[in-house]
Amino acid sequence: MPLVHGLAPILATPFHSDGSLDLPSLRRVVEFNLVSGVDGLAVSGMASETFALTADERARVLREVIEVASGTVPVIAGVNATSTVTAVEQARAASDDGAAALMVLPPYMVKPTPAQVLDFYGEVAAATECEIMVQDAPGVTGVTLAPAAIVELSRIPGVTSVKVEAPPTPAKTTAVHEAVSNEEFTILGGLNAQFCLDEYARGARGTMPACEFPDLLRPILDAWSAGRRREARKGFAHLMPLVTHGLQQGWAWAVHKEVLWARGLITDTAVRSPARPLDAPTRTALYEVLAPLGIPTP
Repeated sequence: MPLVHGLAPILATPFHSDGSLDLPSLRRVVEFNLVSGVDGLAVSGMASETFALTADERARVLREVIEVASGTVPVIAGVNATSTVTAVEQARAASDDGAAALMVLPPYMVKPTPAQVLDFYGEVAAATECEIMVQDAPGVTGVTLAPAAIVELSRIPGVTSVKVEAPPTPAKTTAVHEAVSNEEFTILGGLNAQFCLDEYARGARGTMPACEFPDLLRPILDAWSAGRRREARKGFAHLMPLVTHGLQQGWAWAVHKEVLWARGLITDTAVRSPARPLDAPTRTALYEVLAPLGIPTP
């Protein structure tokens, strides 16, 4: 299998109530994911509140996760800069700290041309020996990557995968799968695994949800892989209310952390601005969703 495949959650970044990094809680989250049978772990992704982390904090989180994982699964680091030079800087820093692969957003502050996108990924891939995952997330970046563009990107040495987050993701997965001739090039889904089973049915070989429910998603994916599709669909339907709660704009990070706190994995649900803490009605609704899943509620 490719280095990055299967269930590879994006880790939340826990904070103490004063806003400082909570590394002991981070270690518990990593250990929980490893015990749940994940195939990889990612840091500095959208679900990690990376927009609110300093460069030093990004490095500390990555090193901590790599230490706990101890080589059992690959650790993927997000690169989400706004220019080629700053992306190369982030890529080299993550590589130096031990990342196995890099999940790279295209530059988005100034929208690149198609030719600039190719040059960008070529320069980032050449800057390190890490495998490169193209993150196709136009909802965040405003940068559209057509299937033909992803085909061109798949030909760049070192670019080995794409994370498709362009709705409707099942249709985009099919288009990319049919267009890319390199059988080793891997398609993964995101958006909190909202359509992961449909993506798998259309050629994806992995999914990258948030990190609070890998133990619930793992048996669903295993049932799907074993051909027990009806069982997998039934299990996923049971999980779907939690998945969709974790997709709420502005509150997604607080939802992830509320669930992690309810499961005894982090000590505080603090988020950093502009992420927003949950209001009382949203928290009540979330716990109504968690109860049928067997997750403790206060």
